[in-house]
Amino acid sequence: QVQVVESGGGLVQAGGSLRLSCAASGRTFSRYDLGWFRQAPGKEREFVAAISWSGGNTYYADSAKGRFTITRDNAKNTAYLQMNSLKPEDTALYYCAVRGEIAVLTAMKYDYWGQGTQVTVSS
Repeated sequence: QVQVVESGGGLVQAGGSLRLSCAASGRTFSRYDLGWFRQAPGKEREFVAAISWSGGNTYYADSAKGRFTITRDNAKNTAYLQMNSLKPEDTALYYCAVRGEIAVLTAMKYDYWGQGTQVTVSS
């Protein structure tokens, strides 16, 4: 089992930055890929970014490319999502998820999810 807890959300003006953190418990954290997703009110949850177990490979949604950076520190069982040049359309509840099995980095199936952290970007 992996417990996942997100933090770092908040209210920021358009053009600003936030860094989200994802703290995970469990010995398997460093073995599997990790992803960030988001869900805006009235919309379906969407993929934002993913990082391989080693941190050596990353994958981004088009909306995140060039603005967001996903990283991880396996020694601390923590991952991060640095978000720059934020836009009002980035407003959403952001979730961190950990995969529980080996898969290609672009796969969307994740097994362990946090409760989310709210990001609100004002115009």
